[in-house]
Amino acid sequence: MSKDNIDIDVKTQYLAAQSSPEQQQYVFAYTITITNNGSQPVQLLNREWRITDADTKVTRVAGDGVVGQQPQIAPGESFSYTSGTVLATPVGTMEGYYGMTAEDGEAYRVAIPSFRLAVPNILH
Repeated sequence: MSKDNIDIDVKTQYLAAQSSPEQQQYVFAYTITITNNGSQPVQLLNREWRITDADTKVTRVAGDGVVGQQPQIAPGESFSYTSGTVLATPVGTMEGYYGMTAEDGEAYRVAIPSFRLAVPNILH
């Protein structure tokens, strides 16, 4: 099993109704789809995030699973979930990794490529 067999797709959304720019609170949702293109089942055990705002303030978040689950993903299947974060600036980035284990017991990390969080129309 190889981490190259796992695809990560990210979609982000700014939640204006939950944000308070005057209080420097910008709320974003992100939906991540993890696809297993390998030949054996995998399980997502943990995750670690590095969240950076426009002031270069870095927040690290780590823990077991995602949204309270440690999903098993069969070959050819996907698992999607939606979560969120709050930034003090209207723009930021997130990146990190998932800790996975394959059916054969091999443990490895799958990188989550950096993605941008931005209030619409803030960047030209």
